Amino acid sequence: MITLSVTRILSMLPKWRAKQQWLFSVKVFGAAMLSLYIALALGLDHPYWAMATVYLVSNPLDGATRSKSAYRIAGTVLGAAAALVLVPPLVNEPLALMAAISFWTAALLYLSQMERGPRSYTFLLAAFTLPIVALPTVTDPTTVFDVALVRVEETVIGIVCASVVATLIFPTRVATVLRAQSQTWLADAALWVTDMLSGDPRNVVRHDSRNRLAANISAIGHLVDHLSYETDSPAAMASARALHERMTMLLPVLSALAQVVHALREHSAGVPPALVVRIAAVGAWVRAEAGAAHPDSDAEKGSVSTGRASSPGWHADLVTAAERHLDTLADLWEDCLVLQRRIGKDTPSVSMPMLRYRGEPAARVYHHDHLLLLFQAVSAGVAIFCVGEFWIVSGWENGAGPVGLAASTICLLSGVDQPRKVAWRFVSWSAVCLLVVWFYLFVVLPQAHDFEALVALLALPYIVIGALIVRPGFNMYAVLLSVNAVTFANVQTLYEARFDDLFNSSLAIFAGMSFAPLWYMLTRPFGQHLAANRLIRANWRDIAHGADHGGWVASPLLRSRMLDRLARLIPMLSAGQEASAHDEFVGLQVGFDTLALQRDTADMAPPTQRAVVRVLRALTIYSSRRCGQAQPVEAPAALATRIDAACHAVSLQPTPNARLALTALIGLRLTLFPDNRPAP
Repeated sequence: MITLSVTRILSMLPKWRAKQQWLFSVKVFGAAMLSLYIALALGLDHPYWAMATVYLVSNPLDGATRSKSAYRIAGTVLGAAAALVLVPPLVNEPLALMAAISFWTAALLYLSQMERGPRSYTFLLAAFTLPIVALPTVTDPTTVFDVALVRVEETVIGIVCASVVATLIFPTRVATVLRAQSQTWLADAALWVTDMLSGDPRNVVRHDSRNRLAANISAIGHLVDHLSYETDSPAAMASARALHERMTMLLPVLSALAQVVHALREHSAGVPPALVVRIAAVGAWVRAEAGAAHPDSDAEKGSVSTGRASSPGWHADLVTAAERHLDTLADLWEDCLVLQRRIGKDTPSVSMPMLRYRGEPAARVYHHDHLLLLFQAVSAGVAIFCVGEFWIVSGWENGAGPVGLAASTICLLSGVDQPRKVAWRFVSWSAVCLLVVWFYLFVVLPQAHDFEALVALLALPYIVIGALIVRPGFNMYAVLLSVNAVTFANVQTLYEARFDDLFNSSLAIFAGMSFAPLWYMLTRPFGQHLAANRLIRANWRDIAHGADHGGWVASPLLRSRMLDRLARLIPMLSAGQEASAHDEFVGLQVGFDTLALQRDTADMAPPTQRAVVRVLRALTIYSSRRCGQAQPVEAPAALATRIDAACHAVSLQPTPNARLALTALIGLRLTLFPDNRPAP
């Protein structure tokens, strides 16, 4: 999932002006040339790996570069140590050695995809460092320590150069980007609230803004992860985490409020005048209109309460739910504004400000499709075993380098959701890269008689590649091509190489690079459609678990996993699958309302509790059916009847949690039966 997380982070960057993109590219190229100069001066065997490492770790954000650098060093050391352990005892057993390398790579790739944060780079680098270090030493195992040491030295040189340049020369702070992007995120949320409360029926239930909110919330979480490598302030980190938590909670609150407002406007009794006033006040405050006061005064709440329907029923229940959602929205929004202003500013106070929202305990848990991740890891391991065995059987004397490059490319592409689409693009870009490298090797670079001339001649292609790294759609291709172009060139042999040697070696490297995307195209023809369906089924499986007895115990974990799935699903769903995206918001809302019911009925009278338990049992059965079907399953009418009975029972309860439980029941009724309203 490394490529996915990096792309999401880059997508969260402000719309950089062209000069800022080029500035980043010039910085990276400068760091690469500095690392190349140091590696050449030290006489290292493969100085181009130091240059390639700069492009692997560089990120437009200073904190992201630091986090990647630290974990890449750890991963390189771990992979090199594994080579020291495996090569000497297995050097005379090539089949066993390739099996051990393949197993190591598959296991570490699985661990890297389990870990979504920067720590995943440790496992990723360890996965492909082993074959890069081990394979060239098969013919002479006594050199394995020297090769491992040089590999670590080259990596450290590249990482240090990238980190120093990123920190000292026009750094772009994660806090600055996080502050700007959270402001943009809140602006999208304000647009959704404005359209929802405006009364236009086309904007009430569904809005494109919520897709953007769901897709971007995960990337903001990655920015928060990288912030810890940029600041030592506990207050800054606490504020960033609290902001991300409250922004996440806004998604289900806004979705539920949209449904309730829509149902009230469709009801024959309409929206009570006092509630109209409060809705207008919330809308004006969220839009930050001049003179708009915080819509949470006791006078406003009291006026709404006196405007409720005089007798219990569906309309009164809707008013209660609307009040509750407006209260929660006001609390969350106020907290977001307070916390967003603290991001990126030096605050002398180490204490958190007074926050209004007091929800369930936060938990950050990711959804892991272990079967799919295991398949991807095993596929990568088998691919490395096959290409390694081909090299051994063929007796190809100089094949260790291309096989090692194939292994690294396999690892870097292992988490791609659309292998067929990526495969052809990557092969095409690699072919273009090969032609450009040949032109430079045989026409341009022979004119370089010193290091300064070499830098001048390499500047044009690498500055162009560096500018593409900043663009999310080109990030993965630009990084891989920058690394592979360095390998093509192999600058330390420039003046002593012959045409036929360079031609053959570069063709072998191109074949090694092309093997990975073609392998994934053949072994993973299902693309992201299967992954999306498995995410959908897993969500309903968690809903069934949450509706079962004792589901509230795991509530923070279930809520976090549901939101993580939603954030992953939205980018997967194409523009032609808007209904599927809407279905995922349905699943999210059902899950949150189900967990709320488990929490809020403990202090109610036994008859009321039994009515709610009947709803939860019916939800368990329905969700279990839903997770076993590829297509949506219509909720049974008996479930609607049970929800209506529970609403009537809960509305008569005077307990403090009754209002919360009633809001959850109303949410279930509107979400599962949008076209089937109960009698007024």
